[in-house]
Amino acid sequence: MEAITQSLLNIFTTAIQNAFPGVQDTAIIATTANDSFGDFQCNSPMSIYKSYGKHFGLTNPRAAAEAIRQHLPVNDLVGKVDIAGPGFLNVFLNPNFIKTKLVDMLQNGIQLPVGEKKRVIVDFSSPNIAKEMHVGHLRSTIIGDAICRILEFCGHDVDRVNHVGDWGTQFGMLIAHLQDQFPDFLTNPPDLKDLCTFYKESKKRFDSEPEFKTKAHQNVVKLQGGDQVCRTAWKLMCEISRSEFQKIYDRLQVVLEEKGESFYNPMIPRLVKELEERELVRLDGGAKCFFIPDQKIPLIAVKSDGGFSYDSTDLAGIYYRLMDQRADWVIYITDAGQWPHFELVFEAAKLAGWHRPPQTRVDHVGFGVVTGEDRKKLKTRSGDAVRLVDLLDEAKDRSLKEMKDRIASGEEKSELTEEQLSMAAEKVGYGAVKYYDLKQNRTTSYAFSFDRMLDVRGNSAVYMMYAYARIASIGRKANVEIGGLIQDAAQLVNLDDPAERALAATLLRFPDIIFAILGDLMLNRLCDFLYELAGKYNQFHHNCMVIGHEKQSSRLLLCEATRMIMLQGLQLLGITPLERL
Repeated sequence: MEAITQSLLNIFTTAIQNAFPGVQDTAIIATTANDSFGDFQCNSPMSIYKSYGKHFGLTNPRAAAEAIRQHLPVNDLVGKVDIAGPGFLNVFLNPNFIKTKLVDMLQNGIQLPVGEKKRVIVDFSSPNIAKEMHVGHLRSTIIGDAICRILEFCGHDVDRVNHVGDWGTQFGMLIAHLQDQFPDFLTNPPDLKDLCTFYKESKKRFDSEPEFKTKAHQNVVKLQGGDQVCRTAWKLMCEISRSEFQKIYDRLQVVLEEKGESFYNPMIPRLVKELEERELVRLDGGAKCFFIPDQKIPLIAVKSDGGFSYDSTDLAGIYYRLMDQRADWVIYITDAGQWPHFELVFEAAKLAGWHRPPQTRVDHVGFGVVTGEDRKKLKTRSGDAVRLVDLLDEAKDRSLKEMKDRIASGEEKSELTEEQLSMAAEKVGYGAVKYYDLKQNRTTSYAFSFDRMLDVRGNSAVYMMYAYARIASIGRKANVEIGGLIQDAAQLVNLDDPAERALAATLLRFPDIIFAILGDLMLNRLCDFLYELAGKYNQFHHNCMVIGHEKQSSRLLLCEATRMIMLQGLQLLGITPLERL
């Protein structure tokens, strides 16, 4: 499939350069809000007139528009171009182009233009050992997974990295509490199912018992020094947490490779030594600091007590990823509040010569917090963060109830057994949570609402999944082998009806959406596109009879193309649609 926006950009930029010699402006291309005004719009004439009107003797922006239109190069993409209003160029795609590309997609699948394959490392999710995953981990996990899916779909080599918090001073108190509660843990490992409660107990003792606090500090030194008893205790707690994290990832269908803080810890001394030798790190107040020009706060490579910090780990991490792993692109997905820290890390990497834009790219994908309806951070009645496992359980339960209620009221019909209905409710419930998050502008916070997530009307996963199931059902109802139709698609496809053409033209914009996301990593673009696509399909379905019509074969093929794009789009968001609901 062709990226139409980029092709139009090239065509109209060439026209501008041909019409106005010496002008190097790039064309301004946008989609139209109304199909009757074309598929795309070129908004360049106004800026051309404002900047160069007198030089070229233009009387108004419409004159600039006419000059651009007259100098369009020969191409098979543009059907006609109208001048509208003060000087907009409304662009209608060539009907033959739309048909050819639709047939190609049906016969060869959804294939994006092949670009340069990059090694991309995506750092996301990152829960802390000995603590449960809560709603605060939701955004990083599902945003990171969707970004990875899109990068993989585009052919890039992607490393999905889980930078878990598995190192630090908290392990001193956890090990001390383990030694006190289970003295024989080396020979008889305890079954610590509730490690979160165990953490709270150790923290309470750390804050109230001076002797325990001293023992905890001693254990930190021992752990960092390689003491086998402390290492065994640490590994035990890491394995318990890892097992609990995996249950969540399995439910969300998220794949990650763990490289926690402990992985980078051995690299730090050598790295600091190198930075000192290069005079990029210097002593300040007893700490070894990496100062960034025009920044008041430095990165602390080594604390004044000789210990390492998050700064140390992240410096080692970005060095390892860019220099040892030879990544072309590194993406960090955390809450927006961490941007000042990562800005320093990225600048340090440039100063050290590890990050060499544009050969390498680093991004911080920041996101807002999940709030309650009161616009405060989402918490339980006791004030604790909402456990992610509880949130997913409730999503499934509410989804199942909603589905049963709609079936009982006659609003929906279902062919599913009770067991199938339960499995469907799980996919719909989890999909609803993901979609509601991903459709937001990630830089803003949003209020969590199961009612809005599970709404069958409007821009929700439930609406999208029901739309997909209805599209999938048409082929079954027609009792036609779609594969046979696809072979003859070039002869069968007919897009004469405006609703057919509008739906087909929308389908062809899918690559544009994907490439736009690669630019700014804003996933709500894909959700908005899928919602628009569902609306275009509904208009087509309302205006164009499919089964039993003389154009049944052509319209079934258009339905199949819509199903393919909708399926691919939802899968890129980490959502599994259902053929039957």
